[in-house]
Parts: sequence; structure tokens; C-alpha cells
Amino acid sequence: MNFTKNYILASNSPRRKELLTNLGLPFQSRVKEVHEDFPADLVRAEVAEYLAAHKASAYQDELQPNDVIITADTIVCLDDKVLNKPLSHAEATRMLTQLSGRSHEVYTGVCLLSLDKSVVFSDVTTVYFRDLTREEIDYYINHFKPFDKAGSYGAQDWLGMVGIERIEGSYFNVMGLPVHLLYEQLLSF
Repeated sequence: MNFTKNYILASNSPRRKELLTNLGLPFQSRVKEVHEDFPADLVRAEVAEYLAAHKASAYQDELQPNDVIITADTIVCLDDKVLNKPLSHAEATRMLTQLSGRSHEVYTGVCLLSLDKSVVFSDVTTVYFRDLTREEIDYYINHFKPFDKAGSYGAQDWLGMVGIERIEGSYFNVMGLPVHLLYEQLLSF
């Protein structure tokens, strides 16, 4: 594909960088610290989309004519409860225990922002976990330190390999970027 803009990924995520590289999109990374608070009345996809747009707005004043900022936010929802990044071993244990033996949804919101255009979209994937033992949960947390991951796990990590029975929807969405939707949006952006 012939991508013609100056694409800027506003994310530290190694998974998002890998996915954009594999897509063949030339990009540079630029990261700012942005608070990830959201209004309490938002639910599911609304939260992910709000956070992606909020992250993009931090770059609004720095945009040059050919720039396209790409931001994303991935959340894990168990019922209507958002499971953010865990702050401690105990919180990660609690989240993974809640996810064990159940299905949950992973939402990724994406924002594309240029000087004259803004597009926000999201995707959802349902993930089914088998029952996890306390030993498996402790092993994963101790060895893989999932403190930078929504819901305390990465689908591409050890726990994803041994714990996910199946998914409905995009695997790449669970990794943090619905690449198929991003590609479609970039073609017309």
C-alpha cells in the first residue's frame, strides 16, 4: 500500500508498534503522559473511544499539515465493569480470578486525527477463558508482570496461550489494535 501521510503512533505499546510495522505503515512514535480517567456514565465501547479521542487531543496543537496521529485504548469489560491495568499483584490476581472460567469483552477504541479531520471507531472481541488455577495465575503474574495490560493479561502471552479457549472477533483487537478497521479507515483518511 502507498501510505502518503506522516503517521504518528501516540503509544508506547510494543504490540501496537509491531502491528503497524506488520501492516507496512511507516510511522514514528511519540508519547505523552495522558490521564486515563473517563466519565462514569460511559460504558463499554464508549469508554474505549472516549479515551482514544482524549489521548489524541493532547497532540492537537502540535499537528503539522501532513500529520496523522493514531491513538488507541484497549479496555477489558466483565459484564459492565471496566478492568483497567492492575496497580498491584493483588489487583491482578483479583482480576484474573474474576475472568477465570468466564467470557468477557475486549474493546479497543482508535482515533485518527489530522489538522482537518478526526475519526473515532472501535471494535469488540469476546474472549473465553477456561478455569485458571491459583498457581497458574501466580505464575503468570510473577513471570510476565502484566501491570501494563488491561484486565491483567496479554492474549499473546503465556496466559493467553494456556488460558484462552476461544475468541469471537479480531485477535489483533485483543492485542490492542483492530488492524482490519484501522486499515480501512487509513485508506480513506
